[in-house]
Amino acid sequence: MHAHYLQHVPFEGLGSIEPWLKAAGHEITNTRLFESAEFPDLKKIDLLVIMGGPMSVNDENTFPWLVSEKQFICKAINSGNPVLGICLGAQLIASAMDARVYRNSEKEIGWFPIEGVASTDRSIFNFPPSMKVFHWHGETFDLPSGAAHLAKSDGCENQAFQIGKSVIGLQFHLETTPKAAWEIVSHCRKELVPSKYIQTEEEILSATPERYKSINQLMGSVLSFLLRKDG
Repeated sequence: MHAHYLQHVPFEGLGSIEPWLKAAGHEITNTRLFESAEFPDLKKIDLLVIMGGPMSVNDENTFPWLVSEKQFICKAINSGNPVLGICLGAQLIASAMDARVYRNSEKEIGWFPIEGVASTDRSIFNFPPSMKVFHWHGETFDLPSGAAHLAKSDGCENQAFQIGKSVIGLQFHLETTPKAAWEIVSHCRKELVPSKYIQTEEEILSATPERYKSINQLMGSVLSFLLRKDG
C-alpha cells in the first residue's frame, strides 16, 4: 500500500496521520510543493492526502504550482483514488471541483466545536454530533456540486464535505499533535489577533493530551473509512 501527500510548507506535515499509515503498512512519499511540483503516477498510490498551508488557493500568480496541483487533484478524484484534504487541502479539492473558495466572515484559530451533519446513508461518513477540534483558517468554500455536507460550526457553515465514496475535505485539523500545534503557532503567531473565534497562544497550547487523543482517533476513523474495501 502506498500513500502520497502534498505538502505546502515545511511546518505543516502529516502529524498523527504518519504513524497511523505506518501501522497500517503504507509506504509514504510526498511532494514538497515549496521545492518542486512533481506528482506521482496515480496508478501507483492508494491514498492521496493534501495538507494545509497559509496561502490561498486563489494565489496562483504568487504560487504558479497551484495550477498544476489542482489539475492533479482533479485527475486523482476522477480516477477514483481515495483523497483526503485538510484545511487548504480541502479548499484545493473544492477549487479543483469548480467550487468557490473565498474569505470567511470570521477567522477560526484554536479549539472550537464542530457539529456533525448526520446522514443515514452508510456510504457517507458521520462526524460526532459535537466535538471540539483544532482550527486555523481564514477562508472557506462552497460545497462542490453533488458533495455531501458533513460538518459545520458557529464560525463557518461548511466545515467538511464528501464527494462520492472516497473523497473527504476537512476545513479543520484532526491530525494535530502537540508538536504540530507548536510548529504552526511558532510560524504563524502574527495571525493571533484577538477576535471572536481566535484564541490566544496560551489557550491553543494548553490543550490536554486527551483532546489531542480524541481528534487523532477521529482522524484514524476518517482514514479507515476512506480506505475501506466495501465502499
